[in-house]
Amino acid sequence: MPTATEPTRRSPHARDTVPAPGRRAARTRRRQRAMDWARRAPLLPALVFLITVTQLPFVATVVISFLHWNALAPENRGFAAFDNYKAVFTDPAMRASVGTTVVLTVTVVLVSLLLGLVLALLLDRSFRGRGIVRTLLITPFLVVPVASALLWKHALYNASYGLINGSLTWIWGLFGSDSPPQPDWMTDSPLAAVEVSLIWQWTPFMMLILLAGLQSRATDAIEAARMDGASAFDIFRYLTLPHLRRYLELAALLGTIYVVQNFDAVFTITSGGLGTANLPYTIYQTFYQAHDYGRASAQGVVVVLCSLVVATFALRTVSSLLREEVTR
Repeated sequence: MPTATEPTRRSPHARDTVPAPGRRAARTRRRQRAMDWARRAPLLPALVFLITVTQLPFVATVVISFLHWNALAPENRGFAAFDNYKAVFTDPAMRASVGTTVVLTVTVVLVSLLLGLVLALLLDRSFRGRGIVRTLLITPFLVVPVASALLWKHALYNASYGLINGSLTWIWGLFGSDSPPQPDWMTDSPLAAVEVSLIWQWTPFMMLILLAGLQSRATDAIEAARMDGASAFDIFRYLTLPHLRRYLELAALLGTIYVVQNFDAVFTITSGGLGTANLPYTIYQTFYQAHDYGRASAQGVVVVLCSLVVATFALRTVSSLLREEVTR
Protein backbone atom coordinates (compact mmCIF):
# COMPACT_ATOMS: atom_id res chain seq x y z
CA MET A 1 0.00 0.00 0.00
CA PRO A 2 1.26 3.54 -0.71
CA THR A 3 2.55 5.50 2.23
CA ALA A 4 1.28 8.92 3.24
CA THR A 5 4.15 10.64 1.41
CA GLU A 6 3.89 8.53 -1.73
CA PRO A 7 1.73 10.11 -4.49
CA THR A 8 -1.41 8.23 -5.32
CA ARG A 9 -1.30 6.74 -8.77
CA ARG A 10 -4.29 7.60 -10.94
CA SER A 11 -5.82 4.74 -12.83
CA PRO A 12 -5.69 5.12 -16.61
CA HIS A 13 -9.39 4.46 -16.56
CA ALA A 14 -10.13 7.18 -14.00
CA ARG A 15 -11.91 9.20 -16.69
CA ASP A 16 -14.46 6.45 -16.92
CA THR A 17 -15.29 6.91 -13.25
CA VAL A 18 -16.98 10.32 -14.04
CA PRO A 19 -20.71 9.81 -13.62
CA ALA A 20 -22.63 9.53 -16.89
CA PRO A 21 -24.99 12.43 -16.06
CA GLY A 22 -21.97 14.74 -15.68
CA ARG A 23 -20.63 13.78 -19.11
CA ARG A 24 -24.04 14.32 -20.65
CA ALA A 25 -24.31 17.76 -19.02
CA ALA A 26 -20.85 18.72 -20.35
CA ARG A 27 -21.79 17.61 -23.87
CA THR A 28 -25.05 19.53 -23.62
CA ARG A 29 -23.19 22.71 -22.62
CA ARG A 30 -20.74 22.34 -25.51
CA ARG A 31 -23.59 21.74 -27.92
CA GLN A 32 -25.44 24.79 -26.59
CA ARG A 33 -22.36 26.99 -27.01
CA ALA A 34 -21.94 25.76 -30.58
CA MET A 35 -25.59 26.54 -31.33
CA ASP A 36 -25.22 30.02 -29.81
CA TRP A 37 -22.22 30.77 -32.03
CA ALA A 38 -24.08 29.38 -35.04
CA ARG A 39 -26.92 31.83 -34.37
CA ARG A 40 -24.51 34.75 -33.93
CA ALA A 41 -22.40 34.00 -37.00
CA PRO A 42 -24.80 35.66 -39.52
CA LEU A 43 -24.61 38.87 -37.47
CA LEU A 44 -20.81 38.98 -37.60
CA PRO A 45 -20.53 40.83 -40.98
CA ALA A 46 -22.99 43.48 -39.76
CA LEU A 47 -21.01 43.87 -36.54
CA VAL A 48 -17.75 44.26 -38.46
CA PHE A 49 -19.35 46.82 -40.79
CA LEU A 50 -20.79 48.76 -37.84
CA ILE A 51 -17.43 48.89 -36.07
CA THR A 52 -15.69 49.93 -39.29
CA VAL A 53 -17.99 52.84 -40.13
CA THR A 54 -18.67 54.13 -36.59
CA GLN A 55 -16.11 53.12 -34.01
CA LEU A 56 -12.90 53.37 -36.05
CA PRO A 57 -13.64 56.95 -37.21
CA PHE A 58 -14.45 57.91 -33.63
CA VAL A 59 -11.18 56.41 -32.40
CA ALA A 60 -9.35 58.37 -35.11
CA THR A 61 -11.15 61.55 -33.98
CA VAL A 62 -10.08 60.94 -30.38
CA VAL A 63 -6.45 60.48 -31.49
CA ILE A 64 -6.51 63.67 -33.59
CA SER A 65 -8.02 65.61 -30.67
CA PHE A 66 -4.72 65.17 -28.79
CA LEU A 67 -2.66 66.64 -31.65
CA HIS A 68 -1.66 70.12 -32.78
CA TRP A 69 -2.92 69.91 -36.36
CA ASN A 70 -3.75 73.09 -38.24
CA ALA A 71 -3.55 73.11 -42.01
CA LEU A 72 -2.63 76.81 -41.93
CA ALA A 73 0.41 76.09 -39.72
CA PRO A 74 1.86 72.76 -40.91
CA GLU A 75 5.18 73.38 -39.13
CA ASN A 76 3.47 73.42 -35.72
CA ARG A 77 2.23 69.85 -35.66
CA GLY A 78 2.71 67.42 -32.79
CA PHE A 79 1.35 66.06 -29.57
CA ALA A 80 -0.87 68.58 -27.75
CA ALA A 81 -1.93 66.59 -24.67
CA PHE A 82 -5.09 68.28 -23.33
CA ASP A 83 -4.47 71.71 -24.89
CA ASN A 84 -7.28 71.29 -27.41
CA TYR A 85 -9.74 70.34 -24.70
CA LYS A 86 -8.65 73.31 -22.59
CA ALA A 87 -9.24 75.55 -25.59
CA VAL A 88 -12.68 74.04 -26.10
CA PHE A 89 -13.82 74.86 -22.57
CA THR A 90 -12.25 78.34 -22.52
CA ASP A 91 -13.24 79.49 -26.03
CA PRO A 92 -15.88 82.29 -25.84
CA ALA A 93 -17.38 81.25 -29.17
CA MET A 94 -17.74 77.70 -27.93
CA ARG A 95 -19.47 78.84 -24.74
CA ALA A 96 -21.83 81.03 -26.77
CA SER A 97 -22.65 78.13 -29.08
CA VAL A 98 -23.40 75.94 -26.05
CA GLY A 99 -25.92 78.51 -24.80
CA THR A 100 -27.47 78.80 -28.26
CA THR A 101 -27.69 75.01 -28.53
CA VAL A 102 -29.42 74.74 -25.15
CA VAL A 103 -31.97 77.46 -25.97
CA LEU A 104 -32.60 76.06 -29.46
CA THR A 105 -32.97 72.46 -28.23
CA VAL A 106 -35.20 73.22 -25.25
CA THR A 107 -37.50 75.48 -27.27
CA VAL A 108 -37.86 73.08 -30.20
CA VAL A 109 -38.35 69.97 -28.07
CA LEU A 110 -40.88 71.50 -25.66
CA VAL A 111 -43.00 73.24 -28.31
CA SER A 112 -42.88 70.20 -30.62
CA LEU A 113 -43.84 67.95 -27.71
CA LEU A 114 -46.81 70.13 -26.77
CA LEU A 115 -48.06 70.43 -30.36
CA GLY A 116 -47.46 66.73 -30.94
CA LEU A 117 -49.54 65.90 -27.86
CA VAL A 118 -52.43 68.05 -29.07
CA LEU A 119 -52.33 66.51 -32.54
CA ALA A 120 -52.07 62.98 -31.11
CA LEU A 121 -55.13 63.57 -28.92
CA LEU A 122 -57.08 64.82 -31.96
CA LEU A 123 -55.99 61.91 -34.16
CA ASP A 124 -56.88 59.41 -31.46
CA ARG A 125 -60.55 60.19 -32.17
CA SER A 126 -62.49 58.56 -35.00
CA PHE A 127 -63.56 60.90 -37.81
CA ARG A 128 -63.92 60.77 -41.56
CA GLY A 129 -60.62 61.19 -43.42
CA ARG A 130 -58.44 60.47 -40.38
CA GLY A 131 -55.98 58.45 -42.49
CA ILE A 132 -55.50 61.31 -44.96
CA VAL A 133 -55.08 63.87 -42.18
CA ARG A 134 -52.55 61.65 -40.42
CA THR A 135 -50.54 61.24 -43.64
CA LEU A 136 -50.51 65.01 -44.24
CA LEU A 137 -49.37 65.68 -40.68
CA ILE A 138 -46.53 63.18 -40.98
CA THR A 139 -45.29 64.68 -44.27
CA PRO A 140 -43.07 67.46 -42.74
CA PHE A 141 -40.99 64.82 -40.96
CA LEU A 142 -40.40 63.00 -44.27
CA VAL A 143 -39.01 66.09 -46.03
CA VAL A 144 -35.23 66.19 -46.42
CA PRO A 145 -33.87 68.58 -43.74
CA VAL A 146 -32.01 70.78 -46.24
CA ALA A 147 -35.09 70.99 -48.45
CA SER A 148 -37.17 71.91 -45.42
CA ALA A 149 -34.75 74.70 -44.48
CA LEU A 150 -34.72 76.01 -48.07
CA LEU A 151 -38.52 75.95 -48.11
CA TRP A 152 -38.71 78.13 -45.02
CA LYS A 153 -35.89 80.43 -46.11
CA HIS A 154 -37.15 81.24 -49.62
CA ALA A 155 -40.85 80.33 -49.81
CA LEU A 156 -41.91 81.62 -46.38
CA TYR A 157 -39.36 83.94 -44.76
CA ASN A 158 -38.18 85.94 -47.77
CA ALA A 159 -39.02 89.63 -47.24
CA SER A 160 -39.70 90.30 -50.93
CA TYR A 161 -41.65 87.31 -52.18
CA GLY A 162 -42.18 85.08 -49.11
CA LEU A 163 -45.61 83.70 -48.27
CA ILE A 164 -45.70 85.26 -44.78
CA ASN A 165 -45.12 88.83 -45.94
CA GLY A 166 -47.35 88.23 -48.96
CA SER A 167 -50.16 87.16 -46.62
CA LEU A 168 -49.62 90.30 -44.51
CA THR A 169 -49.86 92.42 -47.66
CA TRP A 170 -53.10 90.72 -48.68
CA ILE A 171 -54.68 91.05 -45.21
CA TRP A 172 -53.75 94.71 -44.91
CA GLY A 173 -55.10 95.26 -48.44
CA LEU A 174 -58.51 93.96 -47.38
CA PHE A 175 -58.72 96.91 -44.98
CA GLY A 176 -57.52 99.42 -47.58
CA SER A 177 -54.00 99.86 -46.22
CA ASP A 178 -51.10 100.40 -48.60
CA SER A 179 -48.35 100.04 -45.97
CA PRO A 180 -48.44 96.54 -44.50
CA PRO A 181 -45.65 95.42 -42.19
CA GLN A 182 -42.88 93.65 -44.08
CA PRO A 183 -40.41 92.36 -41.47
CA ASP A 184 -37.22 90.60 -42.47
CA TRP A 185 -37.77 87.48 -40.40
CA MET A 186 -34.28 86.02 -40.79
CA THR A 187 -32.65 89.29 -39.72
CA ASP A 188 -35.06 90.52 -37.07
CA SER A 189 -35.60 87.14 -35.35
CA PRO A 190 -32.89 84.78 -36.63
CA LEU A 191 -32.99 82.22 -33.80
CA ALA A 192 -36.80 82.15 -33.78
CA ALA A 193 -36.74 81.59 -37.55
CA VAL A 194 -34.57 78.50 -37.10
CA GLU A 195 -36.69 77.28 -34.20
CA VAL A 196 -39.97 77.55 -36.11
CA SER A 197 -38.60 75.57 -39.05
CA LEU A 198 -37.37 72.82 -36.71
CA ILE A 199 -40.66 72.76 -34.78
CA TRP A 200 -42.52 72.28 -38.06
CA GLN A 201 -40.22 69.37 -38.92
CA TRP A 202 -40.15 67.60 -35.53
CA THR A 203 -43.76 67.96 -34.37
CA PRO A 204 -44.84 64.93 -36.50
CA PHE A 205 -42.13 62.82 -34.84
CA MET A 206 -43.47 63.66 -31.39
CA MET A 207 -47.02 63.08 -32.59
CA LEU A 208 -46.24 59.57 -33.83
CA ILE A 209 -44.66 58.47 -30.54
CA LEU A 210 -47.48 59.92 -28.43
CA LEU A 211 -50.15 58.54 -30.75
CA ALA A 212 -48.64 55.07 -30.30
CA GLY A 213 -48.82 55.59 -26.56
CA LEU A 214 -52.45 56.68 -26.71
CA GLN A 215 -53.44 53.65 -28.75
CA SER A 216 -51.84 51.33 -26.19
CA ARG A 217 -54.10 52.50 -23.36
CA ALA A 218 -56.43 50.09 -21.58
CA THR A 219 -59.87 51.06 -22.84
CA ASP A 220 -61.71 49.32 -19.99
CA ALA A 221 -60.33 51.76 -17.41
CA ILE A 222 -61.40 54.72 -19.54
CA GLU A 223 -64.89 53.31 -20.03
CA ALA A 224 -65.20 52.66 -16.30
CA ALA A 225 -64.17 56.26 -15.55
CA ARG A 226 -66.77 57.59 -17.97
CA MET A 227 -69.48 55.46 -16.41
CA ASP A 228 -68.51 56.86 -13.01
CA GLY A 229 -69.07 60.38 -14.34
CA ALA A 230 -65.47 61.49 -14.87
CA SER A 231 -65.04 64.43 -17.22
CA ALA A 232 -62.76 64.40 -20.27
CA PHE A 233 -60.25 66.58 -18.41
CA ASP A 234 -60.24 64.23 -15.42
CA ILE A 235 -59.66 61.22 -17.70
CA PHE A 236 -56.77 63.03 -19.37
CA ARG A 237 -55.25 64.17 -16.07
CA TYR A 238 -55.55 60.98 -14.04
CA LEU A 239 -55.45 58.23 -16.70
CA THR A 240 -54.05 59.44 -20.02
CA LEU A 241 -51.22 61.67 -18.80
CA PRO A 242 -49.73 59.14 -16.33
CA HIS A 243 -49.87 56.49 -19.05
CA LEU A 244 -48.10 58.82 -21.51
CA ARG A 245 -45.32 59.77 -19.07
CA ARG A 246 -42.82 57.24 -20.43
CA TYR A 247 -43.74 58.12 -24.01
CA LEU A 248 -43.30 61.82 -23.29
CA GLU A 249 -39.89 61.12 -21.77
CA LEU A 250 -38.87 59.00 -24.76
CA ALA A 251 -40.02 61.60 -27.29
CA ALA A 252 -38.22 64.38 -25.40
CA LEU A 253 -34.97 62.41 -25.11
CA LEU A 254 -34.92 61.28 -28.74
CA GLY A 255 -35.83 64.78 -29.91
CA THR A 256 -33.03 66.23 -27.80
CA ILE A 257 -30.47 63.85 -29.32
CA TYR A 258 -31.44 64.81 -32.86
CA VAL A 259 -31.99 68.56 -32.37
CA VAL A 260 -28.65 68.98 -30.57
CA GLN A 261 -26.93 67.60 -33.68
CA ASN A 262 -28.91 69.77 -36.12
CA PHE A 263 -26.75 71.51 -38.69
CA ASP A 264 -28.92 71.86 -41.81
CA ALA A 265 -31.34 74.52 -40.58
CA VAL A 266 -28.67 76.74 -39.02
CA PHE A 267 -26.37 76.49 -42.03
CA THR A 268 -29.12 77.03 -44.63
CA ILE A 269 -31.29 79.70 -43.02
CA THR A 270 -28.81 81.97 -41.18
CA SER A 271 -25.35 80.53 -41.97
CA GLY A 272 -24.64 80.66 -38.24
CA GLY A 273 -24.85 84.44 -38.11
CA LEU A 274 -26.64 86.75 -35.67
CA GLY A 275 -26.11 84.47 -32.68
CA THR A 276 -27.53 81.29 -34.20
CA ALA A 277 -24.32 79.23 -34.35
CA ASN A 278 -24.90 76.02 -32.40
CA LEU A 279 -22.37 73.32 -31.53
CA PRO A 280 -22.38 71.47 -34.89
CA TYR A 281 -21.99 74.74 -36.79
CA THR A 282 -19.15 75.86 -34.50
CA ILE A 283 -17.36 72.58 -35.17
CA TYR A 284 -17.89 73.16 -38.89
CA GLN A 285 -16.33 76.62 -38.61
CA THR A 286 -13.35 75.29 -36.67
CA PHE A 287 -12.74 72.46 -39.13
CA TYR A 288 -13.54 73.93 -42.55
CA GLN A 289 -12.89 77.63 -42.01
CA ALA A 290 -10.16 77.76 -39.36
CA HIS A 291 -8.72 74.39 -40.55
CA ASP A 292 -7.87 73.50 -36.95
CA TYR A 293 -8.40 69.76 -37.11
CA GLY A 294 -7.18 69.03 -33.59
CA ARG A 295 -9.49 71.50 -31.87
CA ALA A 296 -12.44 70.54 -34.09
CA SER A 297 -11.90 66.90 -33.16
CA ALA A 298 -11.84 67.80 -29.47
CA GLN A 299 -15.10 69.72 -29.89
CA GLY A 300 -16.64 66.73 -31.65
CA VAL A 301 -15.59 64.35 -28.87
CA VAL A 302 -17.15 66.60 -26.23
CA VAL A 303 -20.42 66.78 -28.18
CA VAL A 304 -20.50 63.00 -28.66
CA LEU A 305 -19.93 62.37 -24.95
CA CYS A 306 -22.74 64.76 -24.02
CA SER A 307 -25.01 63.06 -26.56
CA LEU A 308 -24.16 59.66 -25.09
CA VAL A 309 -25.34 60.83 -21.69
CA VAL A 310 -28.73 61.76 -23.13
CA ALA A 311 -28.83 58.57 -25.22
CA THR A 312 -28.26 56.48 -22.09
CA PHE A 313 -31.42 57.87 -20.51
CA ALA A 314 -33.29 57.31 -23.79
CA LEU A 315 -32.22 53.65 -23.89
CA ARG A 316 -33.31 53.15 -20.28
CA THR A 317 -36.70 54.63 -21.11
CA VAL A 318 -37.06 52.36 -24.15
CA SER A 319 -36.10 49.28 -22.14
CA SER A 320 -38.61 50.14 -19.43
CA LEU A 321 -41.35 50.54 -22.05
CA LEU A 322 -40.47 47.17 -23.55
CA ARG A 323 -40.57 45.52 -20.12
CA GLU A 324 -44.01 47.00 -19.51
CA GLU A 325 -45.28 45.67 -22.84
CA VAL A 326 -43.90 42.19 -22.12
CA THR A 327 -45.51 41.99 -18.69
CA ARG A 328 -48.96 42.80 -20.08
